[in-house]
Amino acid sequence: MVVAIYGIKSCDTMKKAMAWLDAHDVAYIFHDYKKEGADRGRLLEWVKVVGWEALINRSGTTFRKLPDEDKADLTQEKAIALMLSNPSMIRRPVLETSLGIQVGFKPDCYAELFRG
Repeated sequence: MVVAIYGIKSCDTMKKAMAWLDAHDVAYIFHDYKKEGADRGRLLEWVKVVGWEALINRSGTTFRKLPDEDKADLTQEKAIALMLSNPSMIRRPVLETSLGIQVGFKPDCYAELFRG
């Protein structure tokens, strides 16, 4: 199974997720938004699966620092545009596998996904 994890290397939640994958011998590809940016096509695919609301980290510094007019009246297209221009506001990590997409890190969910 091909596994890709998307996020920012310095993020504590990312570090926990990658440590979990390493400890369970799960090989993965890491995509760093800070270095590689976010891809519109990939975001659209994720939105189809989990919805744009699940992808926005509203509690993060990047989102909170946006002007109020940017945060107001969010729609899917506006949210995608904001995530493309500010990839740090995408909730982390996004784990992509052939079995599906997992947003955020919960050890129990990872264990279920990679069981046997």
